[in-house]
Amino acid sequence: MFLLELTYTAPVSAVDEQLAAHVAWLDEQYEAGVFLASGRKNPRDGGVIIAVARDRARIEEITAADPFVLAGVCEYRITEFYATKTVPTLAAYREQLPA
Repeated sequence: MFLLELTYTAPVSAVDEQLAAHVAWLDEQYEAGVFLASGRKNPRDGGVIIAVARDRARIEEITAADPFVLAGVCEYRITEFYATKTVPTLAAYREQLPA
C-alpha cells in the first residue's frame, strides 16, 4: 500500500486552474481500483492519497500522469507501507510482512 503526499509548488490559484483535470484523473484511478481515499491537507498546501498497486514503479507512473504534476504545480512524496491492520471494510487490503 502507498501513502501519496502532494505538496503544492505553485500558488493555489495555479493549482485551482488544474483542479478539474486533477479530479477527472482521480476518478480514473478510483475506477481502476488504485485509489482508496484522497483529500486536501489542512492547511491547503497539498493533499494525501491512499493507494494500492503491484509495485512502486506503477505508482510512480500513475503519479507522473497527474495533471498537477504535468502542469508543474505539485510534487509527490511516495511512502510504501504494509497495511497489516485495517478496519473490517478494508480487510481485502491487509498485507503480511515480508519474510
